[in-house]
Amino acid sequence: MEYAQQPFFNRGPTPFARFLLFSLVALTLIVADSRFRYLTHVQQVVAVVLYPLQRVALAPAALLDRVSGFFTAQAQLTGRNNTLEQQNLVNAAALLRLEALELENARLRGLLDTRASHSQSAVYAEILYSHRDPFTRRVIISKGMSDDIGQGQPVVDAAGLVGQVTRVYPWASQVTLITDKDMTVPVQVMRSGVRGVLFGVGSDGTLELRFMPFSADIQAGDKLITSGIDGTYPAGLPVATVHEVERNAAFMFARISARPAAGVNRYRQVLVLNAIAPHPDNPGFEEPAPQRKRSRKGG
Repeated sequence: MEYAQQPFFNRGPTPFARFLLFSLVALTLIVADSRFRYLTHVQQVVAVVLYPLQRVALAPAALLDRVSGFFTAQAQLTGRNNTLEQQNLVNAAALLRLEALELENARLRGLLDTRASHSQSAVYAEILYSHRDPFTRRVIISKGMSDDIGQGQPVVDAAGLVGQVTRVYPWASQVTLITDKDMTVPVQVMRSGVRGVLFGVGSDGTLELRFMPFSADIQAGDKLITSGIDGTYPAGLPVATVHEVERNAAFMFARISARPAAGVNRYRQVLVLNAIAPHPDNPGFEEPAPQRKRSRKGG
């Protein structure tokens, strides 16, 4: 008995028939959706069903984008922070220079006022550096013989007396401050008119008014000015302020300490006052006229 051979693959409609069928279905769905909106609800249902799958599919890309964005933003913020810190340092330095210039301008205006308050002329100078000897209070200024600076001229700043020129070089001079242990300044108490001599003790910010009687009319807070009787310092220059007065009956003299009025160890700008008119020479005592010898009579 012979059997009919079955085909190995079962074949359906031909490809062309399938193409026509699916094309017809597609056109039908397009017309139905565009004209009658039949597939709107179907699209919404499909979108709701597929949304979780879309989020899961996009999650790796979104995570990668967020991570890369985080590191990019971190790098940008770090760079911006470094730039702002550098700019802050630059601005701080500029602000410090501005404050220093303002203080310097204020001191220069004070020097101009000081110069105007005295009829004698003055030479502007800057303090270059302090003396090398740590046991002295001396500074070097930027004016010397070439600027008609002479030994013994007083040096002041906007607040008062700073010191005295003690050595002159061609283009610089040495100024001994009033706080030096070898400096003495004749002073007068502005309130009471009592005169005395102010001594330096070799330390910054401290002066002593020595050899003042126990009963001298001096009290804390009194202003000391130059008396002008020495012929070196012009009268009326602020020198110091009395800080403390100690009176002990066991001692003959009162112990009086003062603080300098000028910025002897702070400021850079000073004025060198020209020498004041010299005092007339001390006339002394006239010597008696020599007596003539009387001639004896008769012999």
